[in-house]
Amino acid sequence: MNIALILAVNLLVGLCVGLTGIAGFLLPMFYSGFLGMAPAETLALSFAAFLISGVLGSVNYYKSKNLDLRTAMILSAGSFVGAIGGVRLNLLIPADVMQTILYIVVLGSGVSILLRKDKKDTGAGGAAKDGKILCFGLGAVTGVVCAASGAGGPVLVMPLLTLLGFSAHMAIGIALFDSIFIAFPAIAGYFFNARLEQEMWMLIPVILAVHAVGVFFGSRNASKINQTLLKRVVAVGSVAIACLKLFLI
Repeated sequence: MNIALILAVNLLVGLCVGLTGIAGFLLPMFYSGFLGMAPAETLALSFAAFLISGVLGSVNYYKSKNLDLRTAMILSAGSFVGAIGGVRLNLLIPADVMQTILYIVVLGSGVSILLRKDKKDTGAGGAAKDGKILCFGLGAVTGVVCAASGAGGPVLVMPLLTLLGFSAHMAIGIALFDSIFIAFPAIAGYFFNARLEQEMWMLIPVILAVHAVGVFFGSRNASKINQTLLKRVVAVGSVAIACLKLFLI
């Protein structure tokens, strides 16, 4: 097991999540595609990191006034319910099918980010802000998909929120908050079914601490970075990786 590589990947992914709200899906791709871990172990470790990134990231985005708590709580309620179903769905589907679903989700998310036109940070969108049923339904659907595939949350939720009229920064803050409530049922379900080696159990606190450092510094400095460039770099990379896994391997 390459411990240094695991720590480096968690640090870089955490930094990118803090900066842009996306890229968490790279963790399950790394654990399963590169290290060859089983789905339950892969998703248990990934969602543990997503919980950390959700908490730290949303706190910093709230401090910078880029988190609409009213919308986030309605969305998260739906995601929590959806995530429970997503975990159950994952455990019923063969591992190779779930990996294919993950790569399709990543591909679609990457394409949507590339095609989406960035808007100025002008606040929350009208339709999403006033539509409780819409927000809850969006949360439920994305919760199922994210918990079942390991996509994390923001990579799907953030582009959808911008399409509904939220600014980029506000969408990231809400999506990170939402990922907390996807992570809770996912962690419970996947760790219960995981068969991690003793070495990995001992390494988990270190992995999460390193990931937290990346998320903290990323979210603290998000406003200083050209977010459009970062999102496009991550989107291009995710499309390339997904295409490689889906069509060439």
